[in-house]
Amino acid sequence: MTPEDLFREPEHPHSGIRSRQDLDVLPQGSWFEPAEPVGYQYEDTHSTYGGAHYLEQHWAPAGQFGDSAPVPGHYAPTMAAPHEDPPTIELGPPIEPAPAVEVHFPYPQPEPGEGPGPLFVIGDVHGYLDELLAALHQQGLIDADGHWSAGRSRVWFLGDFTDRGPDGIGVIDLVMQLAAEAASAGGYCRALMGNHELLFLGAARYGDEAVQSTAGTASFLAAWRLNGGQQHDLERLQPHHISWLSRLPAMALEDGHLLLHSDTTAYLEYGETIADVNDAVHALLADEGIDEWWDAFRKFTKRFAFRGQAGTMAAQELLAMYGGYRVVHGHSPIPYLTGDHPEDGTPPHVPGPYIYADELAIAMDGGVTMDGRLLVARLPLN
Repeated sequence: MTPEDLFREPEHPHSGIRSRQDLDVLPQGSWFEPAEPVGYQYEDTHSTYGGAHYLEQHWAPAGQFGDSAPVPGHYAPTMAAPHEDPPTIELGPPIEPAPAVEVHFPYPQPEPGEGPGPLFVIGDVHGYLDELLAALHQQGLIDADGHWSAGRSRVWFLGDFTDRGPDGIGVIDLVMQLAAEAASAGGYCRALMGNHELLFLGAARYGDEAVQSTAGTASFLAAWRLNGGQQHDLERLQPHHISWLSRLPAMALEDGHLLLHSDTTAYLEYGETIADVNDAVHALLADEGIDEWWDAFRKFTKRFAFRGQAGTMAAQELLAMYGGYRVVHGHSPIPYLTGDHPEDGTPPHVPGPYIYADELAIAMDGGVTMDGRLLVARLPLN
């Protein structure tokens, strides 16, 4: 069957079968893997393909954002035991909203005329809470107890908090906690809506209700399970999680960086300004039916728009419409953008964010689901 990434008119023409579930597919679909472009000479730190290159990850020095230095090994990644999904799902009665988050760092507010703090972006997390804690701590954004320690820094998550990894709800809870603590410190921690947020919310709202897709009759629940949905995340999903996720913006502009989740031009179909796009997505989730919701999920699951010969033009089109000088996105794992994904199970080499499309695009999905890296980077990158 046709994978979700193709939609009959893919933004990249190459496809094939692979054995690992790292990209998004429809129920009963095959996985999508981009073929290595002809003439593409990939090296560890530089590529001649489309002017693309890696940027080596540099961690913030100790004390840059707080007094506590990173503690090696403090957050040891853990792997959850395989979990079998039951054939049916019972959500049970609504759970009362969680109590307000206690703020541990009441920093003073900025003085009038004082400039903003440094800007950070974080790639796809996909439920890997321990890896997220370790990466944030190493960058000085949180302390050893997992609380905000970055003062007036500005942080943007690029979406895809759940699915495939062991603790998607734990990731959401952490981001909500950091948002409250950062606001008290005079900074902020914000997040974009990814295609997996649309899928997770759709599975919770519509379950097994049938939708018509290009691969035949499907459902949100079936697609969510196929794309790594974790039953324990759905069972722990509470009304305050749904409310928060449903209000996430689809795109944002920060310091000349156009922040997106998906490397697709589908955003152009929802409005001519950033505000229009965000309003259209929010209105769709609030008022439209299952078919419109499914169509949005399909569109925002497209990928690779900025790769190849036409990639620079696609990035330019988005920047001309919404502003900024560079697109920053998650969604497509860097090993699949570069073609560096070993078939023998060896972890891919991801030295840092990947700059490509004549330096108009930065990819931030380090492939944590395929034993790559969970990337946190300070912008701008050169």
